[in-house]
Amino acid sequence: MNMNRHVWEGWTPQNFVDELSPTFDMIQRGESWRKPFKDEKELKEWLKDQQPYYKKHIPEVFNYFKKLLK
Repeated sequence: MNMNRHVWEGWTPQNFVDELSPTFDMIQRGESWRKPFKDEKELKEWLKDQQPYYKKHIPEVFNYFKKLLK
């Protein structure tokens, strides 16, 4: 898993992880209007929707957050 590969206009998977981590953490702690993720499908759709600028599946980003669901 290469977290430093180029994905889009200078953005790497690590940049997307850094951007989404605070919101993901709030959701999983129950501190958001959104309920915590129940399954991988919900997580995958949320990640694609919330990624800034680039709305496609990024396997490295998904796998990073998937590990945190357990």
